[in-house]
Amino acid sequence: MKAYVFPGQGAQFVGMGKDLYDRFPKAKDMFAKANDILKFNITDIMFEGTDEDLRQTKVTQPAIFLHSVILAAMLEDFNPDMVAGHSLGEFSALVANQTLTFEDGLRLVSQRAMAMQKACDANPGTMAAIINLEDEKIRQICDSIDEVVVPANFNSPGQVVISGSVKGIEIACEMMKEAGAKRALPLKVGGAFHSPLMEPAREELAEAIQKTKFSKGICPVYQNVTGQAVTDPEIIKANLIKQLTAPVCWTQTMENMIAAGVNQVIEVGPGTVLQGLFRRLNPNIELSSAAIE
Repeated sequence: MKAYVFPGQGAQFVGMGKDLYDRFPKAKDMFAKANDILKFNITDIMFEGTDEDLRQTKVTQPAIFLHSVILAAMLEDFNPDMVAGHSLGEFSALVANQTLTFEDGLRLVSQRAMAMQKACDANPGTMAAIINLEDEKIRQICDSIDEVVVPANFNSPGQVVISGSVKGIEIACEMMKEAGAKRALPLKVGGAFHSPLMEPAREELAEAIQKTKFSKGICPVYQNVTGQAVTDPEIIKANLIKQLTAPVCWTQTMENMIAAGVNQVIEVGPGTVLQGLFRRLNPNIELSSAAIE
């Protein structure tokens, strides 16, 4: 069985999508439509901007979404048995499996990015990667701190990202190291994603998601908040609304996909991070990046 997976924020690079724009008239049309919807030329930033320009949340999220979704649309043999995306990548997955239209997906991603930026400005926070410490121990330490600190991404066994206030993350990193973590690394991110500090963004995005039409997709999507396969559009909506303040259960997503019989995983979009996480969990799975001959 074949799974297509879609990366999240952090995988961006200057020049992303330029090859698709140059080679395929359909891709060029989709990029032009994106410029119209976003009301700024995101293609200029994606193709020729600076790293700093591309790191702006209002640019980063739509840029990664566009690269992933347009690449998927150009694949002649795109026939998934299942899809999943990491955080932002879940929106790419939902367009690729036809739950959302390209236009609606892009509008939601843009609104998500703007809402998250506002929440970050109002409630500054950060994140840190905790290496080689049990999930339960990480939860206990987060719960014991009198600041906002929560597990945000369960990326693979032994790799969990925590999220919260700047002070809370500083305290947590020290406690995690004392508890035996191999490393506790503060991350260069713009805010406390997938934490209660994103509640204003969740409320704003919820309204937009409720107004958007979700269809029955061509295959199940494994969603971040549960790690489970879902096909019901209303459940998909509800889970997508929860996603901004809930942890990304990527380890559980991979485990459930493997239990369902997946033996081939294709990463669609910039980077190879998700392939690395699958490889760590099960080295026998066939892994590749989506490519067009």
